[in-house]
Amino acid sequence: MGPFEILCGLAAIILTLYYFFTSTFDFWKSRGVRGPRPIPGLGNFKDVMLNKTSVGDYLAEMYNTYKDEPMIGIFARKTPVLIVQDLDLIKDVLIKDFSVFANRGIPTSEKADPLSQHLFALEPKRWRPLRMNLSPVFTSGKLKEMFSLISECADNLVQYMEKVVSENKPVECRELTAKYTTDVIGSCAFGIEMNALSDEDSEFRTMGRKVFNPTWINILRMRIRQMFPWLYELSAYVLPQTETTKFFIRVIVDTMEYRETNNITRNDFIDMLRELKKHPDKLGDIGMSDSLLASQAFVFFLAGFETSSTTISNALYELALNQKIQDNLRKEIDEVHAKHGRDLTYDNIKKMDYLDKVFKETLRKYPPGTMLMRESTSSYTFDGTKVSIPKGQKVWIPVYAIHRDPDIYPKPDVFDPERFNEEAVRSRHPMAYIPFGDGPRNCIGARFAVYQSKVGLVKILRNYKVETCEKTPIPYVNDPKAFILAPKGGLHLKITKINRP
Repeated sequence: MGPFEILCGLAAIILTLYYFFTSTFDFWKSRGVRGPRPIPGLGNFKDVMLNKTSVGDYLAEMYNTYKDEPMIGIFARKTPVLIVQDLDLIKDVLIKDFSVFANRGIPTSEKADPLSQHLFALEPKRWRPLRMNLSPVFTSGKLKEMFSLISECADNLVQYMEKVVSENKPVECRELTAKYTTDVIGSCAFGIEMNALSDEDSEFRTMGRKVFNPTWINILRMRIRQMFPWLYELSAYVLPQTETTKFFIRVIVDTMEYRETNNITRNDFIDMLRELKKHPDKLGDIGMSDSLLASQAFVFFLAGFETSSTTISNALYELALNQKIQDNLRKEIDEVHAKHGRDLTYDNIKKMDYLDKVFKETLRKYPPGTMLMRESTSSYTFDGTKVSIPKGQKVWIPVYAIHRDPDIYPKPDVFDPERFNEEAVRSRHPMAYIPFGDGPRNCIGARFAVYQSKVGLVKILRNYKVETCEKTPIPYVNDPKAFILAPKGGLHLKITKINRP
């Protein structure tokens, strides 16, 4: 074969690859949807894939670039993704036409990743019966029953902080609060003392850290799952189960068996899973397995500790920057304490109006999930537009960008709890604030997350003052490698004990 034939062969290969990677690039143009020009092989996610920017920051950039568009068309490599920006259309996706968007479009695999079969990711057929059967664990009545356990963990946090603060060093608040939320989840959901506060080498805290640690192997696994589902599935036959997968399946199965053998009943999350194992008919014909049950416990643990601990630390960060707001919140906490004594109750927390505003403003500025994902289960035409999408179309809602929109929230970088007074809330579109999503597929544990976070904040601020220090990140920079919204380099603050008479 001569040089000319070799060149022709190479040219044919290059043209074939170019066609393969660009064959979908007229998808949005043909539908009249505007968006940035994609790059062959990378789509519009070059900087995200290279860990130069976070997904939340990228979507915010697109949101502001195409501010007047109801939706934007982008590409994840060659896959078309629709970014819905119009708040009325978002309401249609999440609520009005939920049946068309009941799927999140997240790949799951019992073989490649046994713990991927959880409520957050499951397709509608398995999601519906599981959601219906697990929802009773998260009612306000159940939360009241758990409240003393949450409060006890918060008291342990205050005691642990005595030791940490006495060292007179900047405190990394994300790790501090993650220890607290790990203990709360263990106590309330699983009836297990996880000892994250008392034991620096707590196995649960170690495993939780490993799951969210943005190592190259974790990032690679996530990229393969998103971009090459078939390769992700094949990896089950090559790669061994991860240490965290083995650990969580073993712990959940052992805990269920121990309770069964010793006739222990706590009416908590684990008992709900035991009930489903005994009566698989409650889930219809979706097929029961230990990994399916363990997946539900796994996601409750992960979502419960990581998002709440990040929210608590973000609130402390803003309160350190805004001492007047911190003083006002502490005043409310002290007034409730003086009126009701040291025993914090569910109803007392519920009545703390300023605490609620501070918490909501924290989630506005720092929603742990920077976007919501949906996938159409049938073809669909958006109301009031000529834009039609096929079955299987990925639809994203840019939560972080909406929460930072100056037309909705003037001076969005300013931390202002009064954005959430009754009059201000009434004046805004209901889809302008969606940190927990909305509609039937909203966050099942939202109420639990709110209360464990608020109790932790109350106990900390009653006993300690938080201030910025030389290691405090100013400004706050989103970590492009993190799986949820998190600060680059952690959140270090100066914490001082309040001496009370």
